[in-house]
Amino acid sequence: MTALHLSFFAAFTLSSLGLAFHQTHLISALLCLESMTLSRYVALSIWPIQTQTPSPTLLPILILTFSACKAGTGLALLVASTRTHGSDHLHNFNLLHC
Repeated sequence: MTALHLSFFAAFTLSSLGLAFHQTHLISALLCLESMTLSRYVALSIWPIQTQTPSPTLLPILILTFSACKAGTGLALLVASTRTHGSDHLHNFNLLHC
């Protein structure tokens, strides 16, 4: 495993561990999800360069597009939940309450 592969794997693993262990605020969960997506985007963008493929792939562009949509949806949910519940603490969100 090269150092480049190790760094992308470490970035993805650290952001998933951050998502698993730091579940106090919704914004921190959204940032961990975004860092997971961006590490996957960078790894897929560098993959054709490492394999010396002459044709560029469309997959990194699609991932970046979906990442932007996910970020917009996450921020909309953050604003809506902050307005209804008063804060972005994840322990305040109870799906059984109306």
